[in-house]
Formats: sequence, C-alpha cells, structure tokens
Amino acid sequence: MALRLHWFLPTYGDSRFIVGGGHGLPAGTASGDRRASIGYLSSIARAAEEFGFTGVLTPTGAWCEDAWLTTAMLARESEQLAFLIAFRPGLISPTLAAQMAATFSTHAPGRLLLNVVTGGEADEQRAYGDHLDKAARYVRCDEFLSIVRRLWAGEAVTHRGTHLHVESAHLPTLPDPVPPLYFGGSSAAAGPVAATHADVYLTWGESLDTVADKIDWIRGLAAERGRSLRFGIRLHVITRDSADDAWQQAGRLLDTLGEDVVAAAQAGLARSESTGQARMRALHERGRADGSWRNPRALEIAPNLWAGVGLVRGGAGTALVGSHTEVADRIAEYAALGIDEFVFSGYPHLEELYWFGEGVLPQLARLGLTADRGVSDAGNRPFLPAAAR
Repeated sequence: MALRLHWFLPTYGDSRFIVGGGHGLPAGTASGDRRASIGYLSSIARAAEEFGFTGVLTPTGAWCEDAWLTTAMLARESEQLAFLIAFRPGLISPTLAAQMAATFSTHAPGRLLLNVVTGGEADEQRAYGDHLDKAARYVRCDEFLSIVRRLWAGEAVTHRGTHLHVESAHLPTLPDPVPPLYFGGSSAAAGPVAATHADVYLTWGESLDTVADKIDWIRGLAAERGRSLRFGIRLHVITRDSADDAWQQAGRLLDTLGEDVVAAAQAGLARSESTGQARMRALHERGRADGSWRNPRALEIAPNLWAGVGLVRGGAGTALVGSHTEVADRIAEYAALGIDEFVFSGYPHLEELYWFGEGVLPQLARLGLTADRGVSDAGNRPFLPAAAR
C-alpha cells in the first residue's frame, strides 16, 4: 500500500524561521512574518494538491485561527485535497460535531479527515469554558466519539453518560464516506480511547525503537477490542540537495533563537499536562542543560532526526534533516514499522513543500512507496464517497 502524505497549514502565520507557540504555550505566542491569509494558505494547499498529497492538517487552539472555518473556505480553492481538521470534542456537542462533519462532507465529498484532540492545557480549556481535568476529558471523549459514531451510522441516539447527555439526536444527512478519525496521545488514558475509536493513531516523531513500542502498545489494545488501526507520524522536515546544505539550514533556524526565547518557551512547556509534550522536551534536555543546542548536530537524537524545533514550539518538535535521499530513507524506515501516513511541515511551509515535493517524492517513488510525484491511484488520494467510486 502506498503511503498517504499530508502537509500542514500554519493558520497562526508563517516565517523563514521557527514560529513558536502551539501546544502548552499561551495564546498570542505564535506569530509569523507571513500573515495566515486565505490567499497564502491557498497557495500551500494548491501546491500540496499538485504534488499529490492526500491532505493538509489544520491545527486547533487559542494560538491559531479556527480550523473549521478556515478549511471550509479553502475547500473551494482546491479540487481533490482533503482537510485533516483538528478539533476538541469538549468544546462543542457531539451532535453538532457530527452534523458539521456531515455538512462538510456534503459540500466537499470525501475530503474531510478529523484529528481528535482530547484537550489542550487546563488553563486553555478553562478559557473555552471547559473545567474538566485531564482524566475526565478522556472519559468524556470516549462518550463523545461513541455518540458521533452512532449518529454517522444513522441511529437515533439517546445517551446519558458521566459527562454527556443527549436525547433523540439524529442527523438529516449522513456523511458518505464517514470521515476517518485520527487520534494521538501518549498517556495511559489515551491508549484505550484511541484503540476503541480511532482509524489512524498519530505519534510525534521519535526514534524508531520508541515509535515501534507505541505501535505495539496501541495495536495490542485495539486487538483486545477486535479492531485494527493504521498508524501515522507528525514530523517537520528540512531537506536539501546535500546533507550539508540541510544541516546549515537547521543551523540558520537556531541562529535566530536567543537563550531568553528558548528559556521562556521551555518554562511554559514545562507546565504542560501532556505526556507527549514531556517526551518532546526530554529529547533536547541535555542540549539545553550544557548549551550545546547551538550546534544543530548536538540535537540529532537519531540518524537525521533533529529535536531543534521543539526548543520553542509546542507539540511536534522533531524534524527529519538531510539530503533528499536520506530523508526518503528515514521515511522508509518508519514505513517498515507500520507507519503509512505522514504529516509533514517546514519553515517556511510553502518553500519547504517545494523542496520536499521536488526532492523527496522522486526518491520515495524510487523506493516504491509512492508513485511518481507522490501520487498513488489507490493510497494517496482523498477518500471518495460510494457514489463516486
């Protein structure tokens, strides 16, 4: 099966340098030199579509623009590209979420993918009126997704649970196809919810051994429930014609960061409740302690896997850095573990997309992981409704 490749839409702005902010950092932290206008985001989306990417991930949170509204506008600017919309189930009702997904699917058939984000940090959740703690948020998420799945199946749903209560809920229009659910989470509470509901389990970029362990963990939990999942990974990328050029670019990104900027970002990220975020911080802990982070190679935590992005950015904090051939080879190694969906990004997102599309995609085709230019007739196209298959 060919790999499904996705890119990222920076709805908080873009830059030639690392844009801070994100998971665990306050609203207003993220900003870029390029405004996240519909025009600019459309240029990224159209380029991703031209290179044959399956979709683009749009983030959620107080630090970026609303994902549903932004992608609804962008859907008219493309023809086949799917939109992987991140959303938080605690902030809207399950019936409304199911209805929104069905409406999106009606107007952009087969072009909706949903990334379930159980919750941000407690202070950010409270800003939206959500006062549950982390453990309770996962319980509510389990109820939420159960209701949504039943509605998409055409059921009339009455549910009285620990956190959610709906009566005689139903949808006037059902999504065709049902949007796949993408789900990430490294905590013990996340695993059972992912195994029960997710179609694709997402992990942030870590070493091959660590990723293999996470796949085994989720695969085992899913098997206990009589299910099987696909697996995906979220990574940044810096790819150039030569490895030296790529590492020099990583160094230029670091040159713009001051000790005070890194320290402030890390102080915020240290307060994060996210297990995954703690794992990201641990990847560059030694480099921050001894000051070696100024040398990009000091943060190479595995072959071509660089932890420098996570110095100031919350969430996904690692990048594949190297020549086009090296980056393709590392992707192939993750694929051999069972990863068949990749969500990439780079700074700036438009230019790095072209580096990847023109440099790495031909190498992936050479390895038999994609067809020419990354387009696959079977595995790298949006999900088509039954009427269009």
